[in-house]
Amino acid sequence: MLTLQQIKENPAHVVERLAVKGFDGKEKIDRVITLDDSRRALQLQNDNLAAELNRASASIGKLMKEGRRDEAEQAKATVAEVKASQKAVADDLAAVETEIRDILLTIPNLPYAGVPEGKSAADNVVEKTGGPMPELPADALPHWDLAKKYNLIDFDLGVKITGAGFPVYIGKGARLQRALLQFFLDRAGEAGYLEIQPPYVVNEASGYGTGQLPDKEGQMYYINEDNLYLIPTAEVPVTNLYRDVILNDSQLPVKNCAYSACFRREAGSYGKDVRGLNRLHQFDKVEIVRIEKPENSYAALEEMKDHVQGLLDSLGLPWHILRLCGGDMSFTSAITFDFEVYSAAQQRWLEVSSVSNFETYQANRLRCRYRANGEKPRLVHTLNGSALALPRIMAALLENNQTPEGIVVPECLRRYTGFDIIN
Repeated sequence: MLTLQQIKENPAHVVERLAVKGFDGKEKIDRVITLDDSRRALQLQNDNLAAELNRASASIGKLMKEGRRDEAEQAKATVAEVKASQKAVADDLAAVETEIRDILLTIPNLPYAGVPEGKSAADNVVEKTGGPMPELPADALPHWDLAKKYNLIDFDLGVKITGAGFPVYIGKGARLQRALLQFFLDRAGEAGYLEIQPPYVVNEASGYGTGQLPDKEGQMYYINEDNLYLIPTAEVPVTNLYRDVILNDSQLPVKNCAYSACFRREAGSYGKDVRGLNRLHQFDKVEIVRIEKPENSYAALEEMKDHVQGLLDSLGLPWHILRLCGGDMSFTSAITFDFEVYSAAQQRWLEVSSVSNFETYQANRLRCRYRANGEKPRLVHTLNGSALALPRIMAALLENNQTPEGIVVPECLRRYTGFDIIN
């Protein structure tokens, strides 16, 4: 969440930047400033009462020793009155602090200066394009038909045992899926990311820490009896490893990667966007997470983009990078770049990765800080990216590599699959 310092330094600038995300923040920003004035006044009052209480309490023993019992009793009465006043002030202070935090949790992150204005995905900017564009025959099949033809994925069986959006991978389909995961993890390891195997369920505090709550609770699967959530991405448990942690300067940067299954309700999705592997309720993904000093985070963001681009180049997929406009960015992000691959049989671009810098927004929620040279702890910057999400990568690989002889497996995956072609 935003810090009070960010808001108080230049509230007009905060309101202006929030408008780039289509968020009218003036009323909430004004309210936070008013509440903070009240908070500081109450804190001063509380401190003065505490000092008065200490003085009155200290005088009781002295008066008793001197035999001045009446004055000692009067001092005791004063202590009781001051305690009652202090409790009332402390209660008011806690209420104000709670209201400030509740409001801050509903205000999105400020978009970075380089974020273009815009209201929807139509306003995103194509930054870079690469990879070979395949030429397929007119009778090329979409991946859901290829999956059925070669017995790779059974969507109907997934509906039978769970429901729509939970496919069953079979035989070479399962092996190709596992090959992709291992390839992504190996490449992350080579790039210096420490592998983590996180839980697939998290508590409420973790959801708040990375910003899924209270913004996206409707998109998360909730376990009511235990007040736990199925993770929508490994970003949540991995980043929360550093909740309430003060890192030493020498520990930065932190570079973690993790494979996990991801669970998303995807409420409101319909039509062609949900066909086959295009949009699932459960899917596999390798995530990269970084914790950086603020001055290094944008260089780290470029490294992460290069890492994802390298994976797509190795797979031989056509790709482009989108710089998301303010209206299409997530609640928590300061800047986001989406990678999309071209699905030749569907003749459309499919998102396969988002790489984001959250600056101090998540860190403030997480209370994740670092200390350098004995100085006061400072908030870190957090970043993450998909490297990569599997379903649409699988869809594009099947469609773009289909030939009359079968589906050709990219060379970088063959040592993991044990086969060169699916036929």
